[in-house]
Amino acid sequence: MDRLVNTVRPYAWGSTTAIPELLGIAPTGQPQAEMWLGAHPGAPSRVDRGAGPVSLAEVIAAAPEAELGEPAAHTFGPRLPFLFKVLAAGTPLSLQVHPDLTQAKEGFTDEERRGVPLDAPHRNYKDANHKPELICALTPFDGLCGFRHPAETADLLEGLGVDDLKPYVDILRAGPEESALREVLTAVLSADRTAMAESVERAATAAARAAAEDGPHATAYAAYAALAHHFPGDPGVLAAMLLNHVRLQPGEALFLGAGIPHAYLSGLGVELMANSDNVLRCGLTPKHVDVPELLRVVRFEPRDPGVLRPEEIDGEEVYDTPIDEFRLSRYLLAPGAAPRPLASRTPQILLCTAGTVRLRDPGTAAGEELALAPGESAFVPAGERLTLSGDGTLFRATVVA
Repeated sequence: MDRLVNTVRPYAWGSTTAIPELLGIAPTGQPQAEMWLGAHPGAPSRVDRGAGPVSLAEVIAAAPEAELGEPAAHTFGPRLPFLFKVLAAGTPLSLQVHPDLTQAKEGFTDEERRGVPLDAPHRNYKDANHKPELICALTPFDGLCGFRHPAETADLLEGLGVDDLKPYVDILRAGPEESALREVLTAVLSADRTAMAESVERAATAAARAAAEDGPHATAYAAYAALAHHFPGDPGVLAAMLLNHVRLQPGEALFLGAGIPHAYLSGLGVELMANSDNVLRCGLTPKHVDVPELLRVVRFEPRDPGVLRPEEIDGEEVYDTPIDEFRLSRYLLAPGAAPRPLASRTPQILLCTAGTVRLRDPGTAAGEELALAPGESAFVPAGERLTLSGDGTLFRATVVA
């Protein structure tokens, strides 16, 4: 097992305090948005096996079957198939959606054929992989996830009393649901931006007023008003009003599959995803929004947000998701309890988020032990057997293979 040294990404939307508080260090005053754990080439973790720090990506590339195990290496190739993060949203992230595997391959191949540079601001596909992801709250965590049923959204918009929104209300009531959602999102994102800015401001003012009245949609209205504060005049604010607003409590999670529009608004969480950078933005951003490609990828399916709570299996709390690139689970360790065995045919990254967790390798003569404090993590190669003990919370990211 290897203690990881991880990179914190200073994106503008990041909290200035949440990750420093987790790590027990002083804030720098600058936003600290994401701490990356894994072997993504953008910011790989580093390990030291006696010859000085080296990238985890290089370690895996040098001996993929030994590090990943034959099942994972055979299924996903010679790279870690997931990226694990600590995410700290101080302000809202962009409203976005991710492609499925076929769409990603097609989009990447097309942009490569057309010679679009990988770093071009209008490039949609940075790789040929899909990007399903799971966010699990460490603090109360606000987000938007999936389309609300159109009739419910019509009620919410009508409650604002803004004439500009009436055409959208009429479309949402007329159905069928999928075509109504497509028509409204298309209209919002394709309209003249200057004219749309005035509508957004009127809707935002009404949402702030409605939030103060403490009605059935007050929490959602408050979230949309906050979005308009951060992104004044952005059509993405109206697009966001089509989505479910959800507030996760610590330990609750959301799975974001292909085509599901979503945005993270505020809070601290752990995020686990397939190893991809493919993002199509719908709004709430100064970055490129490719409306035709977005409409090709979005799934216009109304749905419940689908809040996940872990299922306990032999002391391990597992978050069930329908993909194989990653599996997230949690251990709540109590002082004085018997050490818990931990073994896997696949690679693992272990992250402590509270208390102190001790990892012990009973296979070594000295019983090698590694203690993890909050925010500290370790990489465990495939096949290595450990025991867990301590008084704390440990998240485990691994592979289904």
